[in-house]
Amino acid sequence: MGHGHGHGGAADDRRRLGLALAVTALVAVVGAVGAVVTGSLALLADLGHVGTDVVALATAVIAAGLATRPPSRRRTFGLGRAEVLGAALNAVLLLGVTVWVAVEAVERIATPTEVPGAGLLLYGLVGLVGNLVSLAVLQRGGGGMNVRGAALHVLGDALGSVAVLAAAVVTLTTGWVYADTVASLVIVAILLPRTVGLLRETGHVLLEGTPAGIDVDDVHAALLDVEGVAEVHDLHVWSINDRSPAVSAHLVISDEGCATADCGEHGVLDRASTLLRDRFGLHHSTLQIEALEHADHEEACSPLPAVEGVRRP
Repeated sequence: MGHGHGHGGAADDRRRLGLALAVTALVAVVGAVGAVVTGSLALLADLGHVGTDVVALATAVIAAGLATRPPSRRRTFGLGRAEVLGAALNAVLLLGVTVWVAVEAVERIATPTEVPGAGLLLYGLVGLVGNLVSLAVLQRGGGGMNVRGAALHVLGDALGSVAVLAAAVVTLTTGWVYADTVASLVIVAILLPRTVGLLRETGHVLLEGTPAGIDVDDVHAALLDVEGVAEVHDLHVWSINDRSPAVSAHLVISDEGCATADCGEHGVLDRASTLLRDRFGLHHSTLQIEALEHADHEEACSPLPAVEGVRRP
């Protein structure tokens, strides 16, 4: 077997996520007060987004800690997938908030509600400043995909705050009663594609889909080009979470490859695992080296359905 491991979720990432969580939670409290005081649907919509981001950041902090725990006898892959489950929960919550705000906005179009522009402006500014602080904290020094995903959520918050501020300016200058409702619909338009995209991404990972940016056909062809490999089958590429892609495959070696099948600088196993790591970023690889005659043994078991582009001997 060939093995490689990739680890993320450094302590610095967790500290930045924790600080961003504290700032975002404060923004959520201020936004809640503002929504109650002003009766603004735009503030309420933005609050729903901020609230789900508090959950998202809290989940990211917890998941970052869980993901660093070593594998156990019960969970041989560790708890890296906790991040994916948390993201799926966040997406469902975000979708619920988005649908509720859209329905409320349609109702307010029929019966417009007057919203104080000054209050809207004040709470919108507080929200925008808090979001920009959180975004600066998360983007400082890069970070893993967990941190970048959290930063994307906070960026959405900032855009929502801009929509609230625009509604406040329109309300103060023109008195147009629909400004707040239109701003809430803009926030819905920002949220919806992100929510659907997050649901699609988490579902893909949970269903063992191929990680983005990796073409299974390319992996198959590259392994076939490894010196001493005659055939490749039972090739699977999946991911534990968005940072931990993995691959497993059976490599049938040629007569010439039999002498160099084992580990070592010139061995088939080392050449194949190095290729997977350097060319495709697949640090976790499990490779079975076998002779051509071993195929008869495998056919005694129930074979997996054929995968397009992956040939069986």
